[in-house]
Amino acid sequence: MKRRDFMKWTAAASAGPFVIPGIKKQTEDQQNNHPLRILFQGDSITDAGRDKKNQNANTTGGLGSGYAFLASSRLFELYPQMNLRIHNRGISGHKVHQLAERWEEDTIDLRPDILSIMIGVNDHWHTLGGRYDGTAKVYRNDYDDLLRETMQKLPSVKLIICEPFILTDVEKINREEWIPVFDEYRAVSRDLATKYDAVFVPFQSVFDQALLRAPAEYWAADGVHPSIAGAQLMADAWVKGFQRRLM
Repeated sequence: MKRRDFMKWTAAASAGPFVIPGIKKQTEDQQNNHPLRILFQGDSITDAGRDKKNQNANTTGGLGSGYAFLASSRLFELYPQMNLRIHNRGISGHKVHQLAERWEEDTIDLRPDILSIMIGVNDHWHTLGGRYDGTAKVYRNDYDDLLRETMQKLPSVKLIICEPFILTDVEKINREEWIPVFDEYRAVSRDLATKYDAVFVPFQSVFDQALLRAPAEYWAADGVHPSIAGAQLMADAWVKGFQRRLM
């Protein structure tokens, strides 16, 4: 997206959600504005059971049933004046190097204006069962390479980097297998957000605060995959990040 287009959307967002009293069904040419393309990327938390045969933007099946869908729903409600085109390309089980393998088709070719990435839990989790021999250093290098490539090919894209999280106070999680090593992965995501001028969504602290209101199982029964309540927590935090990205 050209800077003037992005600034136009920033102005539209700051105008508030009720600038246009109704949503008329029009073609892009009739609307005479640039579509704001948003792409969610990541693993199963982003995937959330989406229909992978449905490649269309703005569809319930294509967006899945998790935080990406809930956040998208909120954006459509808040910003009817925006010509939003939202895609989800999360795939369950993926690590950073697997994002890289499909990046051209699933990200670059879509040419998003705003790219949201949540990745990292599998980069550690899969080492515990011997399925993967990665480390936090590998995660950093792979992620850094991916973001560098992204900015070279999409120099005007605006990034939202989401922090991987873990809730250790559940029966299925062995805290000693995760802490403190997973803290390094979380730190990597924050460091790279700073390096690439991305908005950082601090999901770990979001869930940590939620634990003051309800036990870990309420938010994510297995400590990793959010419940309906957990997905809503994430969506709310993500929308706040999106709004910062527009500023």
